[in-house]
Amino acid sequence: MKNEKTHISGQDILSLGYPEGKVIGTALAVVQAHFSNKTKEEANKALESVLLDPALFIEDDQLSAIAKELMAPRDQVLQLKDTPDIYKVYGADGIEQGALNQIETAMRLPIAKAGALMPDAHQGYGLPIGGVLATENAVIPYGVGVDIGCRMCMTIYDLPESMLEDRKEDLKKMLIRNTKFGKATFKKPKEHEVLENQLFNEIPIVGNLKDRAAMQIGSSGGGNHFVEFGITEVEDGEFDLPKGKYLALLSHSGSRGFGAAIAKYYTKLAMDQCKLPQEAKHLAWLDLDTQEGQEYWLAMNLAGDYASACHHQIHDRMAVGLRTNPVAMVENHHNFAWKEQDLEGNEIIVHRKGATPAGKGVLGIIPGSMTAPGYIVRGKGDDASINSAAHGAGRRMSRTQAKNTLNKTEVIDQINDAGVEVIGSGLDEAPGAYKDIKEVMDSQKDLVDVVGTFQPKIVRMCGDEKFHEVD
Repeated sequence: MKNEKTHISGQDILSLGYPEGKVIGTALAVVQAHFSNKTKEEANKALESVLLDPALFIEDDQLSAIAKELMAPRDQVLQLKDTPDIYKVYGADGIEQGALNQIETAMRLPIAKAGALMPDAHQGYGLPIGGVLATENAVIPYGVGVDIGCRMCMTIYDLPESMLEDRKEDLKKMLIRNTKFGKATFKKPKEHEVLENQLFNEIPIVGNLKDRAAMQIGSSGGGNHFVEFGITEVEDGEFDLPKGKYLALLSHSGSRGFGAAIAKYYTKLAMDQCKLPQEAKHLAWLDLDTQEGQEYWLAMNLAGDYASACHHQIHDRMAVGLRTNPVAMVENHHNFAWKEQDLEGNEIIVHRKGATPAGKGVLGIIPGSMTAPGYIVRGKGDDASINSAAHGAGRRMSRTQAKNTLNKTEVIDQINDAGVEVIGSGLDEAPGAYKDIKEVMDSQKDLVDVVGTFQPKIVRMCGDEKFHEVD
């Protein structure tokens, strides 16, 4: 029977002067293994002795584990700035407090140089979705996001909008036949030069992911990723086209399991090397002067190129089905980090996690929900936004909240009333789960000019049924 006098708690060990951390658990295990038949006083005396001079107990049969833990280099928790640096918020009335708290924490990082919050912002991990953060010589893997290089891509065809009615069934079959979502992949994936990049031979984690990348190329993720036909209306002269309405294809996806694994690997490295207070732990960074920082930067850019290749293969397949080539293509990342310059000409690392690059003259695409229009935009180069804009309508409900709140019948009626047909998807992606894209656009008139619109008509998302609720 266990001697009650030897019961020692973690709080007891702390009261002896032990530091918080792994050593407390180690000490408890040692007490349980070697002092269960001794008095509490004897156990305390042993614990105090090893704490006083751990080096004397490195070879001790009973206490060496505690001694080694006490002598191990302790991780220094980096301190945040007392107050956040100034940052700009666009569309503040529509942004939840959680996202505001996250950007404030980001702006207290010692490496933070500038920040902004876009009008579609909502809470995420580390940097909020819709958050923009400029740092000095450091990259934050979670500031880029798990889906590295997630992007929009649009191709415009010199084909009449009437095709959406006249050939609706053909277009639906093309979407089903030529797209794969979630875990689904093509039986015979296409080759692409991105898979021949030398980084697959030079960076071990990248090389280990090559087979997965080759298998998933040309496919799309689940969740809010989509491929859809719709009507694009452009201003006169844009893309050298007369003002009018055209058939267009719009896709949204990222770097699939390839990018996600890179993000996970380097986020863990960053968190192991860069200890931050609990509220900021997901903002751990890699210094770009280190091997790990350089590796992540190269891998991130490769994942971005891979995401672009996936989109291009989707659009190539559709062009074959339409028997014509597009007259224009517009695309942009919105989960990425870029090397840019501040007003003084100094290099900064700009993280856009769910934000569209909007430097002066830069084209981009900001989609709405499955029933709301998207916008082709040209950036104005606004310094306060760090040359950025929203990346979409932005969620106003979490996925769980949408599933528990929205009525399936009402959602289907709403989609039908909008003249849209949805293949796949679920209540978590219903229009009501998103903010009003027009309000978002009104909040960023200083950031972008609208040069065209896109109205979805046939939407393909994860799943093979007509709009259904995902369990």
